[in-house]
Amino acid sequence: MISPDLPAALKASLEARLHGLSRQDAAARATRISDTYRSGGNSGAITTEADAIAYATVRMPATYAAVAASLNALMQASPDFAPSSLLDVGAGPGTASFAAAEAFSSLTSFNAIDANHALRTLALSLAADGLHSRDLTYALGGARALLDRAERAGLVIASYMINELSDAERRSVVDLLWEKTDQTLLIVEPGTPAGYQRIIAARDQLIAKRAHVAAPCPHAAACPLIAPDWCHFVQRLARSRAHRELKGADVPFEDEKFSFIALTRHPVSQRPTGRVLAAPVVTKVGATAKLCRADGTAAVVSIPRRDKPAFAAARRWDWGDGVELPPRP
Repeated sequence: MISPDLPAALKASLEARLHGLSRQDAAARATRISDTYRSGGNSGAITTEADAIAYATVRMPATYAAVAASLNALMQASPDFAPSSLLDVGAGPGTASFAAAEAFSSLTSFNAIDANHALRTLALSLAADGLHSRDLTYALGGARALLDRAERAGLVIASYMINELSDAERRSVVDLLWEKTDQTLLIVEPGTPAGYQRIIAARDQLIAKRAHVAAPCPHAAACPLIAPDWCHFVQRLARSRAHRELKGADVPFEDEKFSFIALTRHPVSQRPTGRVLAAPVVTKVGATAKLCRADGTAAVVSIPRRDKPAFAAARRWDWGDGVELPPRP
C-alpha cells in the first residue's frame, strides 16, 4: 500500500517551481482554472508555465491521493499484479504516473498522453528531477487520435479525464482504453453523482466486453445503489503550506471525493467480499456500516459489541475499505 500524500521528492520538486512566482498571482490563476473545470470546461484554461504550476500545486495532491487510494484497492484485490508498462491517458502533470511508480516497482516503461502543452512540459520537468518515472515518454495530442497509435500496456490509467469528453467520444475512448490494456485498466473520476454515472457507464460497457471487476465492487452485478445515493469514496490528505496559501485555506488537511473502477483481463485472486461505502459509526452498542456485498446487494449492517470477533474487525473499518464478510445465513 502507498501513502495518499505526495512523495517528499515530488512535493519538493513541485514547490521549488513556485519560488519567484507571486503567491497572490498563483492563487488567482488556480482559482480561475478550478472555476473553469467546475463550470464544465477543460484544461484549455491552462496555457502557460505559471498556470500549470499554480494548478498542479492546488490540484495535484488531491488527484494523487485519489489515484493512490484506487491503486491500493487494486493491489488488495490483486497482490501479485506487477505491471512492467504504464499508459497514462489524460496525464496532465503526470500525477497518475507518479502514483503508479510508487505503487509498482516493476514498472520500467512510462508512456503518457495529453493535449495540454503546459501540463506536458511540467510533467516532463518533474520527471527529470530524478523521480521514479524519470523515463517518462509523453505524447502531445488528443486522446482518441493518440490511443489509436499507442502501444498496449500492462496498466492503463485514465484519471479525471473522461469527464472532458462528450457522451459519444467517451464510449469510443473507453473502448480504446480497454483495447490498449494488457492486464488492468483503472478509471478515476470526481466523486460526484455525475462522476459516478460515468464510472458506472464505463463499467457496464466493459463488462459487456468480458472485463472482470477488480475494485471497488465485490461483484460484477448491476450497482445496487439507488439515486440519490451514489458510490464514491473520500481520501484525506495533508495540505502543505503552499497548498493552503494558494487555496486560501486554514485547515491543514483536505478530503478528496472520488469514484473509480479497476477492470482486469482475468479474474483477480483476492477480491474482498465487501466494500465499506460510508464512514462507519461505532457506539457503545456496536458498529454500523454501509456495505456493498459480493452477492450484489448493498445494505446497512450492524455488528453488536457482544459479537467480539466481528466487532473487533468492524471497529477498524474505514470508508472505502475492502473487507471480508461472513457468509449470509
